[in-house]
Amino acid sequence: MQNAPAASPPTAHGHGPAQPLSARRSGPISGRMRAPGDKSISHRALIMGLLATGRTHIEGLLEGDDVLRTAAAARAFGAHVERLGPGRWQVDGAGLGTLLQPLEPLDFGNAGTGTRLLMGVAGGHGLTATFDGDASLRKRPMRRIIDPLILMGAEVLSEAEGGRCPVVLRGTPDPAPIEYRTPVPSAQLKSAILLAGLNSPGRTTVIETEASRDHTEKMLAFFGARITVTPDGEHGRKIVLEGRPNLRARDVVVPADPSSAAFALVAALIVPGSDLVIEGMIMNPLRIGLLTTLLEMGADITEIERRIEGGEDVADLQVRTSRLRGVDVPAARAPAMIDEYPVLAVAAAFAEGETRMRGLSELRVKESDRLAAVAAGLDAAGVTNRIEGDDLIVTGSGKVAGGGKVATHLDHRIAMSFLVMGLASQAPMTIDDSSMIATSFPTFQPEMARLGAAFSGDAS
Repeated sequence: MQNAPAASPPTAHGHGPAQPLSARRSGPISGRMRAPGDKSISHRALIMGLLATGRTHIEGLLEGDDVLRTAAAARAFGAHVERLGPGRWQVDGAGLGTLLQPLEPLDFGNAGTGTRLLMGVAGGHGLTATFDGDASLRKRPMRRIIDPLILMGAEVLSEAEGGRCPVVLRGTPDPAPIEYRTPVPSAQLKSAILLAGLNSPGRTTVIETEASRDHTEKMLAFFGARITVTPDGEHGRKIVLEGRPNLRARDVVVPADPSSAAFALVAALIVPGSDLVIEGMIMNPLRIGLLTTLLEMGADITEIERRIEGGEDVADLQVRTSRLRGVDVPAARAPAMIDEYPVLAVAAAFAEGETRMRGLSELRVKESDRLAAVAAGLDAAGVTNRIEGDDLIVTGSGKVAGGGKVATHLDHRIAMSFLVMGLASQAPMTIDDSSMIATSFPTFQPEMARLGAAFSGDAS
């Protein structure tokens, strides 16, 4: 396999020299762009390729560090994984129930999705695996994933304080079928249970009070699993999976990642004179919370063409500079835009009036405490904001002073969001480190510069 990290690189828990970066007021953001392949679907394509029988071809795979860690882990579990060219990969599956025990600890770097989903895979197989990652990943809670796996028969042989990595997990070859009601809307939690349930001799049921993104359910069905999804309550869903299906390899086309496209989208809204076309944006109702919110704020966004890519509805979007207004964002929308709140806060800073983003407790346990990090970044830019419970309230005045330096806490979305802010603020914005942007959007800086963004290195 080319261009994928080893299972346990020597720099597993360190971090190289910081790479500060500044963004300054730029000319219009214009042209056409396609965001990198969707990160969520890229992880799942590799995992399904591991579990299916035969050869899975993947087009448009996101080649960021997070996804490459999942590729390395799939290889450690017994799949043959090969890069054929930019975004083109093939996976010869080990097959459900036949995974190998990894010879070394699995180092996921900063990849929370890969860690949690593959914990589900390992928990449903008779093997022992060690899950670890960088300093940021070691701070993120894994107990909510581990608890249902224990109910299914897996054992935790060791873990860091609070159920954090490194975690040594011993799976079971016969996971018990369970019915599990998730305590929070989490696609990672749901997916881990379903992936463990694949190797169960019975029926695994997951009930969500608030529906989370459904890429796992769609991809399971695409690869031949017997899975049904029905409404449950006002906003929830009931997912039922029949164990031990005959998973067959499929060709997967990965659509563009809306969480990555969000940065260019917001930049085009706030930088004067912008006119940008974003190609292949996912229109899955469980992924377009940001788009819905921006339209409510008065954003000039036009859908050009809707079509199907990789089993998902996608569309090209034309985005023009807009005069935004503050809105109230309901908590029920959080699962559909959980990764986009940092850049929404940037849009809210340039809007006129108050924007209240409700129910953001999940942001406290992402790559960083994103809620606190966003508030601190807004403070650095001179934007009035406050946190009330799990709500973030941003008071915009149509313009941002800027001039601050933002602590990213090794969080790629904090880094990119405040660089976007700097493109339209009166004084430049500087982030303390840009190196981790490669985890999800390795071409962010040159791609945004091509569209008109102005960046410069700044160690001050």
